[in-house]
Amino acid sequence: MKKALITGITGQDGSYLAELLLEKGYEVHGLVRRVALEMPEERFGRIAHIQHDIILHAGSLESYPSLFHILSRHKFDECYHLAAQSFVAESFEDGFSTMNSNSNGTHYLLAALHQLQPECRFYFAGSSEMFGKVREVPQRETTPFHPRSPYGISKVAGYYLSLNYREAYGMFCSNGMLFNHESPRRGFEFVTRKITHHVARIKLGLAKELRLGNLAAKRDWGHAADYVRAMYLMMQHHEPGDFVIAMGETHSVREFCELAFAEAGLDYRDFVIEDSQFYRPAEVELLVGDATRARQVLGWRPKYTFRQLVSEMVANDRAAQESELLRTGVTVP
Repeated sequence: MKKALITGITGQDGSYLAELLLEKGYEVHGLVRRVALEMPEERFGRIAHIQHDIILHAGSLESYPSLFHILSRHKFDECYHLAAQSFVAESFEDGFSTMNSNSNGTHYLLAALHQLQPECRFYFAGSSEMFGKVREVPQRETTPFHPRSPYGISKVAGYYLSLNYREAYGMFCSNGMLFNHESPRRGFEFVTRKITHHVARIKLGLAKELRLGNLAAKRDWGHAADYVRAMYLMMQHHEPGDFVIAMGETHSVREFCELAFAEAGLDYRDFVIEDSQFYRPAEVELLVGDATRARQVLGWRPKYTFRQLVSEMVANDRAAQESELLRTGVTVP
């Protein structure tokens, strides 16, 4: 039985990946902060249904001794490094913590693996934010990086750390440059979930408006369940490499709003207000990826369309809001 370690297992991607690996017959381990173990009802919402099927270890990516301690006691075949401070807006507010957690955490983990388990396959979760102020459209594996946020900068650092351990020490280190991927498990601070959550609340009369930043910003959105399959395929390939994972199509925030509100029979123009306070200090206007290499080399294909993604997210948030109203004794309109 293969054993895999997932950092960030309580997040959106970590939960989908844990499900996938369990289906594949893996023994799945996860790295979590100690505070998460002390508050499981608040921190383990995404993995509550599989919590008894996985093994969790308290540790910190900001502490090399902590990672060394775990890796010295458990031998892994694969390590999926997903944990990060991944909210771009927050990285502008606290760039120091973002850089420390994302860059140093990746370095500590790679160093501990090199010291203790150099044969363990390593996956680094890169991001389309690494491309930032894009040099070409669409973006592919050879597109130069020009990050426009502390988050993007930290991911570029992690990418090159992974590449360096591959080239310097011969470790199996693969980088996934994943474009925006969403799901009903997305955090409420992200614009996609913010939209679908407000659609549900507005439909039920619990809110009257939704304030957003740049509605013209365009992204290449896919489903997280599709993208974790790409991570798995990278780790099964006979050699490590770098892969762009994307749908290859672009949609604006405005279009996401239009589809999401339409799912509830509403017109977004009646409720959405563009508010400059939500603009980023340095905006990334257009991201769209070319996943040709992943298709040809890994055989990866997405199962969800953009419209199906939006529909699923709205349906999930409506069901959650209705369930909460019923729980509190309020009649659902």
